[in-house]
Order: sequence, then structure tokens, then C-alpha cells
Amino acid sequence: MADKKSHTNGDGKFFALLNRMKYINRWGLMRCSRPENLAEHTLETVYIAHALALLHNARCGGSADVGKCVLRAAYHDMTEILTGDLPTPVKYKTEQIKEAYLAVDRSARETIARTVPEDIRTDYEGLFTEDDSIEYKIVKAADKISALIKCREELFLGNAEFIAAAEAQAAAVEALGLEAAGIFIAEYMEHYFNSLDGLLGD
Repeated sequence: MADKKSHTNGDGKFFALLNRMKYINRWGLMRCSRPENLAEHTLETVYIAHALALLHNARCGGSADVGKCVLRAAYHDMTEILTGDLPTPVKYKTEQIKEAYLAVDRSARETIARTVPEDIRTDYEGLFTEDDSIEYKIVKAADKISALIKCREELFLGNAEFIAAAEAQAAAVEALGLEAAGIFIAEYMEHYFNSLDGLLGD
């Protein structure tokens, strides 16, 4: 019989840590009409990344690994479980702050990765890292589109607090140069501001 303890090395606390995403609120410096937590944002990023990967392959002649896009999206902000959601204007304000933030983020990533049970840890390798792959680029675009949706929802509700943030997120998506992201925004974004009756109607 296998030693049960060998399957819990790393303490197996990884899944309980992920469960804490719902306690991390986003947009900490902003007055929000409706709060958004990290769990909500992560789920939205997952299904947008799935859509972008499919669009990239079907319409843009790409060959992204759709499954890898979805999985990487699920863990893209996991370090915020430990660091909280540091607002973008703060973490990139100066080169010194940026370098310090990246060091903290890297340390948090390593800390969380060590909690994955050892016998399945290799299956998670590559899901927590940043690189130059098309899959990472798709997840990055999905992350920015999710933020853009939030900004435009707030603007739709009359919250002018998000004017500059919406412009910044739109510019960030465009800067990625991902054709599938442009397709998603052009064809699907407007529906996010419709009522349920409007969405279900002809």
C-alpha cells in the first residue's frame, strides 16, 4: 500500500488557497458601482481565453493550444491570493516599484506552486509561468478584455470614475496586437450591456 503521506507532500493546501480568490477584491483604488472579486474575474478570463483561442485558430490561421489557454487563464492571477490586487497605476509607477512588485509576485508564485501535491506537481508545470508563447499572449488579452468589460460596465452605469481606466485597458488590448481580441471586442462586447430580455430576444 502506498504511503499516504507521499501524496500530500507540499501539504496539499494549493486547492484551499485557490478557494480564497473570492476574498480578494479588485479595483481597490476605484469607486465601484458593483464590487468585483478575483474569483469572478478569473472565471471570466477563462471563458474569454477559450473564445480567443478558438477565434485565433478558426479565423486567424493560428494553432494555439486551446486547452493550455484555458488552464493558464485559470491560474493567471493566483499570486494575488497572497499579494492582493495591486492597482496597475501603482505597480508600474516607477521602475523601482515595478521591479519590487515583480520580485514579490515571483516569490508568491513560487510559494503557491510549492503547495501543489508532489505527485501531480509536474502536471502544473508551465501553467504558472510567463513566456512569449501565443497561449500566454491570449491569456493576457483575455485578462485585459475582462478588465475592459468591467470598466465599460461601470461607465454604462454612469460611473465616470472608470473613464481613464477604460481607455487604458482598451489601449493595452490593442498593444498586444492579437487579431482575435479585436474580433471579440468588435463583435461581442456590445452585448455585455444588454438586458436579459434583450439578450434572449431575436
